[in-house]
Amino acid sequence: MTFYPQELHLRLKRQKYQLVGAHSAVKKCNWLHQSLLYNRVCYKEEFFGIKSHRCLQMSPTLFHCNFHCLHCWRIMPEDIGLAWDELSPPKQGWDPPEKVFKESFEAQRKILSGYKSLVLKGKISPSKYAEALNPTQVAISLTGESTLYPFLGDLIELYKRAGCTVFLVTNGTLPNAISSLSSLPTQLYISLTAYDYESFIKLNRPLSKDLWNSILKSLEILKSLECPTVLRITSIKGLNMGASDAFAKIINKYEPLYVETKAYMHIGYSMYRLKRENMPSHDDIKTFAKLIAEKTGYNIIGESKASRVVLLSKKLLSPKKFN
Repeated sequence: MTFYPQELHLRLKRQKYQLVGAHSAVKKCNWLHQSLLYNRVCYKEEFFGIKSHRCLQMSPTLFHCNFHCLHCWRIMPEDIGLAWDELSPPKQGWDPPEKVFKESFEAQRKILSGYKSLVLKGKISPSKYAEALNPTQVAISLTGESTLYPFLGDLIELYKRAGCTVFLVTNGTLPNAISSLSSLPTQLYISLTAYDYESFIKLNRPLSKDLWNSILKSLEILKSLECPTVLRITSIKGLNMGASDAFAKIINKYEPLYVETKAYMHIGYSMYRLKRENMPSHDDIKTFAKLIAEKTGYNIIGESKASRVVLLSKKLLSPKKFN
């Protein structure tokens, strides 16, 4: 069983994480802030119609992951000289999904309470603020590997029953957890940085070297899932963007509905592992996406310069709008 060091809790709170129960968290997305104050929206709203100001960003596995990715913004034991077991259950056991569901909404409203003064000053629309207090989209993607939470399907179902769309992001290392979800997300993302076993070891620094084969099994599952699927390529300049042939081979074999080429962002604890020049420009991302398109037959159907992301699909039309 895992005990989380108190210093870890303090650091996460300083980073504005709202801790939920024993192992979950909610954190304000910058695009929620941008949407409330400036009517600027994230690429998920541009592509899929979800509302940035009504999006709850959370993780049920704040302290748990089986990767130590170079590009990840999360705190890892090596970063702060503290030790905890990232794969074992919490000391007091996993929180039930009902608790995570209820307290995640409470955490989001606590975050938004800080905007009340801006509503009173006329800087935020009262109606938009009221909408934000009642999320309609949940992004299970904040940090950690969500499929390590054993009640993930039940949690997704609770959010869906509350009228929310749910976008689940996973590293794909637990194919059995994906295939056995009791409730599927509205959209499922597999986040991929590596393009072969050697790059996997270098870029993802897995806790088990056998996990590359697990990712391939998860990719195989994509075709059988009854929800839209996305392969997100986290694109790191100088490390994986020269491998368009290898990524194209993966895409051609497993045929996700969508492919995102999305820039690594030089933020959080990744700044201690990578350099700022590893962060691609949007033009870099577009060039990479065009190479992927040429080698797969996928079409570029959307882009967001602010988020440095390009969306591809074999479809010629815009993606389904969920809201």
